[in-house]
Amino acid sequence: MAAAFRYFSVCPPITIRNALRIDRRLSEGNGYGPGRHILYNVAMKIASWNVNSLKVRLPHLSQWLADAQPDIVALQETKLEDAKFPVDELAAAGYRAVYSGQKTYNGVAILARQEPRDIVSDIPGLDDPQRRILAATIDAPGSSPGQALRVVNLYVVNGKAVGDEKYAYKLEWLARVREFLAGELERHPRLVVLGDFNICPDDRDVYDPVAWGEDILCSPPERAGLKAITELGLHDSFRLFEQGAEHYSWWDYRQAAFRRNMGLRIDLILVSEALKSTATAAAIDRAPRGWERPSDHTPVTLELDMRACS
Repeated sequence: MAAAFRYFSVCPPITIRNALRIDRRLSEGNGYGPGRHILYNVAMKIASWNVNSLKVRLPHLSQWLADAQPDIVALQETKLEDAKFPVDELAAAGYRAVYSGQKTYNGVAILARQEPRDIVSDIPGLDDPQRRILAATIDAPGSSPGQALRVVNLYVVNGKAVGDEKYAYKLEWLARVREFLAGELERHPRLVVLGDFNICPDDRDVYDPVAWGEDILCSPPERAGLKAITELGLHDSFRLFEQGAEHYSWWDYRQAAFRRNMGLRIDLILVSEALKSTATAAAIDRAPRGWERPSDHTPVTLELDMRACS
């Protein structure tokens, strides 16, 4: 315990975030390690990040995990075959990993401090060789089995352009995923659906809605597909806290888009009604987008107070 009190020169305010920080340091100081927590841990931090090549961005991910200390992370565009997934490196950082990948394109993974179970990587009725979906059940630290979270990681089809055959495929893909999520929500009331949705929910999520108009990522059918998913009883966690515009998670590499904040908010964390009241904070962490050789996306996060999860 002495190490924990040396860390804080003054007693910090007892917030959920500080409780988690104290808990982790006390747990580690008593030999529990980064994956175990003592009883008064009350917070759980969940994140999503399209890393746009895990091989290239592994140093960034490792740094961010150390800095942000999330409990669960969903990754998209890992672009790695399963045999090449960096299991050992992530285990050294304190995370178990499940993953579904392919060479060069797509690829999804879920990292967690607790062991993921009940894994699903293909959904009924969707014959799709592209690795875009991964679901797992993850226990909250110190929780009972009934308090486990069901996490569904999605890398939604881009669609290329309105009217393209890939656009039609995107709309059909969304419809199939909605059917899958309806079943997941029925079986798992504590549901988190997160990832790169490749859809801006509304005009607040577009740096120039006039210029984008009804183009790809902003077209009415795409937004209707996303709305059909949220109408199952899922909530955009970021909008539970922040209602304004100019908050983005993706910026093109061209035209100095990040510096000029010419972005889109397409990376989302949706939570079920059963988890809505547990949400305490949501954020977009812009820092990694400013690092050398960054992904064009940046992490989005959600914090839950598991005391409210009865």
